[in-house]
Amino acid sequence: MNVRVVAGDLLDQDVEVLVNAWNRNLFPWWLLVPQGVSRAIRRRAGTQPFRELARLPLIPLGGAVLTSAGRLPHRALIHVAAINLLWRASEGSIRGSVRSAIALAGQQGFRSLAFPVLGSGSGGFERQRALEAMRTEFAQLESDLECRVVVFEPSL
Repeated sequence: MNVRVVAGDLLDQDVEVLVNAWNRNLFPWWLLVPQGVSRAIRRRAGTQPFRELARLPLIPLGGAVLTSAGRLPHRALIHVAAINLLWRASEGSIRGSVRSAIALAGQQGFRSLAFPVLGSGSGGFERQRALEAMRTEFAQLESDLECRVVVFEPSL
């Protein structure tokens, strides 16, 4: 698997699919105040991906689901349940989310995707530890996917 860590904005990556760190889909999207990646996606993609999420069942911790990309130029969004019901990420939820997103992307025939550093925003997991958990999981997976992990760096 080809994995690169880059600095920048997740939404500006030239890949087919973006990964969104989401909750377990227990609370309706319209009840939540989106933060971080979800907020950026909602601003640029519109509400369509979140309306699609509302029609899906509860996502198991570490699980992944697919929606359209709304107004974004990407083919789809993969939403991963990287945080538990107490809004906290763990190494297990991060690694499970990576594994589920890669499996779903492979099943759908995608060739490239970009991840944020899962669990390091609303999930409260320290960014370097989250990045290391993601790297450890990528190293154990076999796939032809091109993956990027985007460390957010705001543009000036």
